[in-house]
Amino acid sequence: MDARKIAEAHLDAWRAGDAAAVAASAASYSDPDSGGALSGDALAAHAAGVLGRFRNLRFLVDRVTGDEEAAVVSWTLQADHRAAYLGMPATGGAISVSGTDLVTLGEDGAHVRRCFDRLAVAEALGYSARFVPEADEVREFGVSARVATGRTERPGALTLTWLEVRDDAEAADVDLLSVEVVTSLRASRGVLGVATFDIGDRKFTLTAFDRPESVRAVHARPHQRAMRRFFKGGLCTRVLTSVWLPSATREYARCLDCDAVVKAGEDAACGCGWVPDDVSLL
Repeated sequence: MDARKIAEAHLDAWRAGDAAAVAASAASYSDPDSGGALSGDALAAHAAGVLGRFRNLRFLVDRVTGDEEAAVVSWTLQADHRAAYLGMPATGGAISVSGTDLVTLGEDGAHVRRCFDRLAVAEALGYSARFVPEADEVREFGVSARVATGRTERPGALTLTWLEVRDDAEAADVDLLSVEVVTSLRASRGVLGVATFDIGDRKFTLTAFDRPESVRAVHARPHQRAMRRFFKGGLCTRVLTSVWLPSATREYARCLDCDAVVKAGEDAACGCGWVPDDVSLL
């Protein structure tokens, strides 16, 4: 056996999109997503998952170093993103990322250790990495987004919705639905703004409306499709929907010149005459 030839055969199995051939070409295999060394059926299942997320894998070999016993292959991968990866929904676009395969020979066959930068993959998919602490006994952490409309009225009603998801794949599915729902809401006259935030296994959406009657905007078709997915399609394990009417809204602003604080929205001015502009409250 020659480690250099085995390395090329292993890449050929990936290029062919053949999970069984990938498993047959290595006694063991590991990569940043595998959770450790895999072999046999476990490796075939892992390869099938990768091939389902990234289609038409095109490995371009940049350099091969080593000998018959061990070889390092430096490659550039080009592939089409077709399913969720690390919670990122399918973009439909293509990625290009570099990595290496270390192939060593043992008595039981070839062992492949693949290295690549998952952050580089995320960036190639149009995502910027954000790091949050692990949950502790008191707190969970997450990420958020804000969709402003430019309207500055005081909210007359708020809706709060959250959905519990099973895993990253379902979270990505919910994200795609959320984009449709938020896009629909933003186009509605009574919507002042939308904020979304993910914490633990829950995905929240907070929407501000100009008056309670405008809440009917949430019943547009994208929202109806999402509800059907929950009630009839098995999406998510739990859902909360609610409407809240604010009893008081207070906003304060600080003058950057004299450092005075004034209550916004009441034509109040600080000592130097500054009056805060109206801004979106969500």
